[in-house]
Amino acid sequence: MTQNPETTEQRTPPLQAVAADTSRARTKWPTGIGLALIHVGALAALLPAFFSWSGVGVMFLLWYLTGAIGVSLCFHRTLTHRSLKLVKPFEYLTAFIGTLALEGGPIDWVSTHRKHHAHTDKDGDPHNAHKGLMWTHFEWLYRPNEGRCSPEEERRYSPDLVKDPYYRFLDRFHVPLQILLGVALFHFGGWSWVVWGMFVRLVMVYHITWFVNSAAHHYGYQTYRSGDKSTNCWWVGLLSWGEGWHNNHHAFPFSAQHGMEWYEFDLSWHTIKILKALGLASAIRVPTPEMRSRLRATPASAALKDR
Repeated sequence: MTQNPETTEQRTPPLQAVAADTSRARTKWPTGIGLALIHVGALAALLPAFFSWSGVGVMFLLWYLTGAIGVSLCFHRTLTHRSLKLVKPFEYLTAFIGTLALEGGPIDWVSTHRKHHAHTDKDGDPHNAHKGLMWTHFEWLYRPNEGRCSPEEERRYSPDLVKDPYYRFLDRFHVPLQILLGVALFHFGGWSWVVWGMFVRLVMVYHITWFVNSAAHHYGYQTYRSGDKSTNCWWVGLLSWGEGWHNNHHAFPFSAQHGMEWYEFDLSWHTIKILKALGLASAIRVPTPEMRSRLRATPASAALKDR
């Protein structure tokens, strides 16, 4: 087999580079305040003045596009793990859509996730599950976090994206692009579309993707010996477009398919098969039966558990 892309350029940076970056030892107030304001904005949906069925429809459309297509399909399975290839214009389009999820630009997102796989649930993991459920769900984003990627580490973990001017543009302007989306929503649908299509949608996508880091490292079952706390959590799998079959993913990070049993519904995997039929996806990678058999856990270790 060829070497997995996520294992390349994942060396720990020199100690002097880590020591020189003191920003990770400080609270990221802009991130924490921004997340709080987005949640407060979502509460406006409880007011009748901001309700409209068209706003709810726009919310669900953008929820699917930014979460399922942008984050799950593009940021995670395509860019981070190179589990498949998308034709370049479509890759760029889905990366733009993923940027509108406001989870950071593609370089930031991919570098953080590649580092997570390089140090899963150990020192250096940005959201180490041993630090508690709330830490893995959202606290790691803004609290002092030595596992957070420095600019030097972003260049080490994501050299393929750093060299691309388009991805550098998305990384730099991901906040202004969200503001432009808000302006467009207001122009076409007023404050209802802004509240539902921006604030409510962001909160929904945030917590769904955060559950993959938190719940899917604490609750569920382990089909494979992955060497970490990752689990297959059925309700996260259903909410997160297939990302919650997380133990499968950590056992085979290169795989485009996360739900590997018939009962593990994986919406992103079915989307990938459709894209292949349309000629938009190719070089799709999945583990062989022999690989799966070799890593399969014992019945005792695979049992359902609350960890």
